[in-house]
Amino acid sequence: MSHHPVDHSPAQIVIIAKEPLPGKVKTRLTPPYSPAEAAALAEAALSDSVRAVAAAPATQRVLALDGLPGRWLPAGFVVIPQRGEGLDERLAAAFADALRLRPDPVVLIGMDTPQVTPALLREAGKALERHDAVYGPAADGGFWLLGLRRPDPALLLGVPMSHPETGKLQLDRLERAGLAVHHLPELIDVDTAADAVAVAAAAPASCFAATLRELGR
Repeated sequence: MSHHPVDHSPAQIVIIAKEPLPGKVKTRLTPPYSPAEAAALAEAALSDSVRAVAAAPATQRVLALDGLPGRWLPAGFVVIPQRGEGLDERLAAAFADALRLRPDPVVLIGMDTPQVTPALLREAGKALERHDAVYGPAADGGFWLLGLRRPDPALLLGVPMSHPETGKLQLDRLERAGLAVHHLPELIDVDTAADAVAVAAAAPASCFAATLRELGR
């Protein structure tokens, strides 16, 4: 009889991310930061995010990447390219591609919440044992986490992204599909310099906070 460790999660975790190149990431941080500084902050946020995923229970860890992996990526991740035009298509494709690799429930996060913890990711994975979906709202009106027990592109395609009501519209889509949704706490996405300060204060031990402190000198 096999027995699982107590920390077993039934879900895989996907991070959807962009290679942190100057001028390509975190453009809303410039000004006050230079494109190179904004990229350094993006790389730090991505490092913190992949570390949290690496430390959380998961049946598989996937990075759906626009670009190439760098020194910020620890071992143990399957790297797949992003597909699609708009963010809704890219998210739907990341769910579908992870599911093709391994037919487990999928928890997906981005690279904009370096304050995410393994405990929050564990809660998301566990929630999919009893719920159809798990949802983490972002303070800017979007969402920082979306988990689906049975991923279906129709749950995401056509939801307007980067819109003040993105999160509400995505949640409406899940609820209209009749899914039971588990809600996680709201987190701040790093978009602006003010967001960066708030997130660093919430996670003072993070790589992100250390990078912000260095840039402030």
